Amino acid sequence: MKGFIEQSWQKFNPLLLVLSPLWILYWLITAIRRMCYRIGIKDTVKVAVPVIIIGNLTVGGNGKTPVVVWLVKLMQRLGYNVGVISRGYGGTNQNTLIVGSATDSKECGDEPKLIVNQTGCLMAVGRDRVNAAQSLIEHAKSLGKPLDFIVSDDGLQHYRLHRDAEIIVIDGERRFGNGLLLPMGPNREGQWRMDNALLKICNGAQPHQGEALMTLAPEQWRSVKTNEIMTVDIAKQSSVAMAGIGYPQRFFDTLVTLGIKTENNVGFADHQHYEYEQLSMLISDSQWLLMTEKDAVKCREFSDDTWCYLPVAAVFDDNIEQKIKEHLEEIHHGV
Repeated sequence: MKGFIEQSWQKFNPLLLVLSPLWILYWLITAIRRMCYRIGIKDTVKVAVPVIIIGNLTVGGNGKTPVVVWLVKLMQRLGYNVGVISRGYGGTNQNTLIVGSATDSKECGDEPKLIVNQTGCLMAVGRDRVNAAQSLIEHAKSLGKPLDFIVSDDGLQHYRLHRDAEIIVIDGERRFGNGLLLPMGPNREGQWRMDNALLKICNGAQPHQGEALMTLAPEQWRSVKTNEIMTVDIAKQSSVAMAGIGYPQRFFDTLVTLGIKTENNVGFADHQHYEYEQLSMLISDSQWLLMTEKDAVKCREFSDDTWCYLPVAAVFDDNIEQKIKEHLEEIHHGV
C-alpha cells in the first residue's frame, strides 16, 4: 500500500480521488492554522537568538541533514557559536533533551546524533521547538558560550517559533510529485510557501530557476565499529547495502556511481532502530554490510568488523556560501 501511494504521489492516479474528502480537510485545517498565527489568535514566540529554519515542503527524505551540517560548519568557520534544535524523530525522549556525544541515539534520534558527531555543536531535541530553543540558549549561557544563532533541523511548519530566515530543501528527482497536498499528494504546503525563502536548495538533478544546486559528495568509507577510515577496496568485496533513510534508493544509486555492485539492497523505514541479529542475517560470513552514516550511529555499539558506512558532505558553489555569509551578517547585526 505504501509503495502504491508513493507512486501515485509522483504521477496522479484517479484512485486518489477516494482521498479527496481528507485532502479538503487537510487543506482547511492547515489554512485555518496559518491564519490564526497571521492575525494573532495564536502567538508566535521570538527567542533571544536568531533562528534559521531548514525544512522542506514534502514528506520523505529530501536531504535536510547534510544541509544542516554544512550550514553549521560554515557558521563555525565564520566565528559564530551556533546551536541546533530538532524534533528528534525516532527517539524515545518525550521532553526537551540536551544532546551530547554520550547521548544514545535511541533516546535523541539518529539525525541529532549524526549532527552532533559531525559538528560538535550544542544541540537540544524536543517536541516543543520553542522550549528546545530556550533551553539551548540557557544551556549555552551556563557554559559561558552564549549562542549567536540557532539552526532548526526541520520545523518549517512549526509556526509558533519565530524564524529570521528559512532554507527550503527540494528533492531534485521527486520534486513536488503530483503537486497535491496530503494525502492525495506528498506536499505539506503549496509551492507558494517558498516565495520568501532565503535559499531554495535542489538536492541533485537539474535545479529550476532560483534554486541552488546541492550535490552530496561521498567521502571515504569508515568502519561502523571504530569510525576509522577503511583501507580495503569496498568495490572489490562481496557486499549487501542497507539504508533506513527517507529515500533509500538515493544511497543505492550512489553506490552504483561509485562502481560498487551489491548482492542485495535492503531498505528500512526512516529512523528505524536496529538489533544485531536483524542486520547480521542480511549477510554471509564473507560479505560486507554497507550503510549510511545515519544508520551507523545506531549500530556502533554492536557492529561487526565488516560493517562500514559512507559519509557524504553537501557541496555548493562558492557564490552560495558568500550569499549565506552576507545574510548571516545582516541578521546578526540586526539583533
